[in-house]
Amino acid sequence: MDDPFILSQSDGRPMYLQIIEQVKLRISVGDWPPGFALPSIRELAVATKVSVITVKRAYQELENEGVIVTRQGKGSFVATTDKLGSRLREQEMEEHLIKAIEIARSEGLPPDELVRRLQSLLQGRKK
Repeated sequence: MDDPFILSQSDGRPMYLQIIEQVKLRISVGDWPPGFALPSIRELAVATKVSVITVKRAYQELENEGVIVTRQGKGSFVATTDKLGSRLREQEMEEHLIKAIEIARSEGLPPDELVRRLQSLLQGRKK
């Protein structure tokens, strides 16, 4: 593997979720285009120093989400779904917005104030 995955024991999230995140990131930024062959389960397990079961779970989740396809005896590949990278970036943005809403709610910030702040930030970026 040319560019190693970086997994952290102190992250708090399970290793398989960290693997999923990094695979999706590589696809969404275009490093791994449609049809790209992913590292084998064993290869990634050795490279990341996690169990084969952990990598297998990550790949299974990615396959269930339609992000990758696995061909028996051939390996796993980035799905050739139209606009997969765009779809993954959309999902990531939505996750960040959900997190912002959760934080605003926990701070007692009214929804209209959150919208106002977002609009203000958007205006600041246009300049």
